[in-house]
Amino acid sequence: MANYDILGNIAIVKFSKETKKSEKLEKASELLGNKSIKTVLEKTEKVSGRLRTIKTKYLLGEKTKIAEYRENGCLFKFNVETCYFSPRLANERLEVAKMAKKGESVLVMFAGVAPFSIILAKTAKPKKIISVELGRECCRYAEENVIKNKVENIIRVMQGDVKRIIPKLKKEKFDFIVMPRPNLKESFLEQALGVSKKGTRIVYYGFCSEDKKDAMIEELLEEAKKFKRKINIIRALEAGDIAPYEHRYRLEIIVLN
Repeated sequence: MANYDILGNIAIVKFSKETKKSEKLEKASELLGNKSIKTVLEKTEKVSGRLRTIKTKYLLGEKTKIAEYRENGCLFKFNVETCYFSPRLANERLEVAKMAKKGESVLVMFAGVAPFSIILAKTAKPKKIISVELGRECCRYAEENVIKNKVENIIRVMQGDVKRIIPKLKKEKFDFIVMPRPNLKESFLEQALGVSKKGTRIVYYGFCSEDKKDAMIEELLEEAKKFKRKINIIRALEAGDIAPYEHRYRLEIIVLN
């Protein structure tokens, strides 16, 4: 059995352990029948680390790991091994982009190669977007993607840890903050609240099983109190699975003070 993602010119396939090499090549050949796919890679290691990188092995087609992928009318270029990118979040990114408003000040944390930032810029026409990402190579592609999509007058890419970058932005208070954070124990809510004002809307992504969703929400409410802030979680929507019985949740938050 094989699961795969298509990232423009590249298909990345995850095979079960018992799959024979001949079967892998057969599946790769089948995928190359799609005219848009030029390269087929096998995913050999799952997403790992704070930078959410993967390992792949070449199977068939052109030998490249550079994807050129179109989504929601935007073009993205990136290395599939060194830059995290999930095509399965395409609808999610568009839904979030529609939450922003024209003329707003927006912060995107853990921004990767800037898919949330660019789709937001093209969809909502905000005044400005600060796009913060830890990975140097992701930032290099983010800057290239910003130019490709002609939104360099809106988006500023900043490379570094959000714990180091966000304090430098404390003079700014954002209207809308997006946190497509990795699946880590730390919430980084402190950093988001540090640049929030009364009425700031935050889109936060959390990871847990369904039976732990209420506990996750309660922990965030309590964490905000530690920083003498009050928040209201308006909605908690399932936004995809990360493992059997483990879900990604989109929490829509408003800052009350």
